[in-house]
Amino acid sequence: MSLTRSINNTESPHFYAEMGELISTSGHEDFASKMLHLVDKWVPIHLVDLSEWTLDEPRDSVLDIKLLGSAGLNKDLPISQTLHPLNDHPLLREMLGMQDPLLIQMKAKAKSTHLRGTSHQCNLVSRQGNRRCVISLYRLPGQRGFSLAELSFLKSLSDTLLPLMERHAQILRQAPPASTEPAHSLLEQSQLQREFYKRLSLSDITLSAREQEVCLGLLTGGTVPQMAEKLSVKNSSIETYLKRAAAKLGVSGRHGLAKWMVGA
Repeated sequence: MSLTRSINNTESPHFYAEMGELISTSGHEDFASKMLHLVDKWVPIHLVDLSEWTLDEPRDSVLDIKLLGSAGLNKDLPISQTLHPLNDHPLLREMLGMQDPLLIQMKAKAKSTHLRGTSHQCNLVSRQGNRRCVISLYRLPGQRGFSLAELSFLKSLSDTLLPLMERHAQILRQAPPASTEPAHSLLEQSQLQREFYKRLSLSDITLSAREQEVCLGLLTGGTVPQMAEKLSVKNSSIETYLKRAAAKLGVSGRHGLAKWMVGA
């Protein structure tokens, strides 16, 4: 599949359905596998590692590296295993002085002493104080490295993935997944719906019933014609509901709505 066609597909209902699934698994064991499935459709990869680094910045050293999820071929580390600090790790120098999110590419080396060093890597990194959330994407050493177009696409996608990764790390730090559910039980609603209403409540924003229904329908992969048929209105009415909701949320279109869901 060409990257151009893949980028276009991020505006398709399937993209939003898969993003919704990823959002709903924050803090759960299958979060990494959902991310692998989502990314691999547009940029071929064979493995995803999710890790949280704690740094001692004054001493330019690593205090802790914790793996928060792993999925794909050659998976050899269990979830939540704490790794030994690697003060000579090639990522450390890049991460010490960072302020804004980074994309760090590392090409495969035939002989490497570092974890996954024999694979091509694209690392997406965000900063929260002395912590770094890292999404590491790997490609088999026998394949070509990441192209400039692929790296540009992954950098754009990181605007959504990194805030979601930070949330995943926070949930795992603070409590078991079961305790993150809202106090009020919404038995008839999906995990994504619960997350939507939770975000809406925290934002202190009021959407009309129709605006909420349209937002949820589009986030879960519904198309404008499908939503129009379901609600017995015109396509233009669905677009109007979306525009009104987006204006209240301070976002633009479906992509902005997906980013709002993960707090980007």
